[in-house]
Amino acid sequence: MKNGNDSKVSEFVLLGLSSSWELQLFLFSLFLMFYMAIVLGNLLIVVTVWADAHLFQSPMYYFLGHLSFIDLCLSCVTVPKMLGDFLRQGKTISFSGCLAQIYFLHFLGASEMFLLTVMAYDRYVAICNPLHYLTAMNRQLCLQLVFACWCGGFIHSNTQVVLVIQLPFCGPNKLDNFYCDVPQVIKLACMNSYVVEVLMVSNSGLLSLICFLVLLFSYAVILMTLRTRFCQGQSKALSTCASHLTVVSLIFVPCVFIYLRPFCSFSVDKVFAIFYTVITPMLNPLIYTLRNTDMKTAMQKLRKKACGILLLC
Repeated sequence: MKNGNDSKVSEFVLLGLSSSWELQLFLFSLFLMFYMAIVLGNLLIVVTVWADAHLFQSPMYYFLGHLSFIDLCLSCVTVPKMLGDFLRQGKTISFSGCLAQIYFLHFLGASEMFLLTVMAYDRYVAICNPLHYLTAMNRQLCLQLVFACWCGGFIHSNTQVVLVIQLPFCGPNKLDNFYCDVPQVIKLACMNSYVVEVLMVSNSGLLSLICFLVLLFSYAVILMTLRTRFCQGQSKALSTCASHLTVVSLIFVPCVFIYLRPFCSFSVDKVFAIFYTVITPMLNPLIYTLRNTDMKTAMQKLRKKACGILLLC
C-alpha cells in the first residue's frame, strides 16, 4: 500500500512505554487517572471563566481559559491512543493517523507557546504600567492576540507536516515512543535526513528556545520592577508570576530538550514527552487555582449555582 509520497510503509509500530503486560495494566490505571484529572480540571477552568462575567472580562483569566482549552485538546491528541495501546499487544498507527497526531500536536503545542508569551506580556503591562492596563489590554487586542496565537500554531504545524509528508518510508517502521512526532519519524525515512533534521531544529527547536528566552526576560523585568516598587498587590503579583514561571518551565524545558538537538535520541526522551503531553496539562489547573483567590471564589459561586439548578430539577 502506497501513500502520496510513494512510501511503502502504511503504518507505524509504536514501542510504547513498556513491553511488560503487567506493567502496561498498571500504567493504564495510572494514566487513566491522569487523563480524568486533565479533562475535569481544565474543563472546570474553561467553564468557570466563561460562566463568571468578572473573570471573562479580565484579560489574564480570558487567556487562562484559552490555555486550559488548549491543554484539554492537547491531551486528547496522545493520551486516548496511549490508553488503548496499554490494553493490546500490537501497538500500531496508520500513516495518516501518524500525520494527524503530528499536525495537531504541533498546532496546539505552538499555539500554547505563543499564548504563554502573550500571558507574559499581559503580566508585564499589568505590573509595569498598571494605570493604563485596562486601556492597553482591551478586549479587541485580547481577541487579536489569541487569534494570532492560533494562526502561529497553524503555520507551524503545517511546516512540520510538510517536512514529514515528502519523506519516503520503505523499510523500518518502529517508533520508540507512545505517539508520533517528527524527531522519531524522520529517522525512519529511506534517505539522508540531515537537512530535514536541521529544518526541524530551525523550526521547532528555535521556536521553543526563543519563546522560552523571551518569557524568561519578560519575567525578569517584572520581578525587577516589583523589587523597586512597593505596592499593595505585590504579593499577589509575585504569586501570579511564580505560577506562570512554573508552567513555562514544565512546558518549555522538555520541548527545548527534545527539539533542539537533532541526530540523536535518548531513552529519557519518553519521560520528557510524558511531562509535555500528560503531566503539564494535569498540573496547570492546580497551579493556577490553588493559590488564586479569584478562581476559587468563582468556582464556589459556580458550585452553588449548579447545586441550585439541581435542587430545582
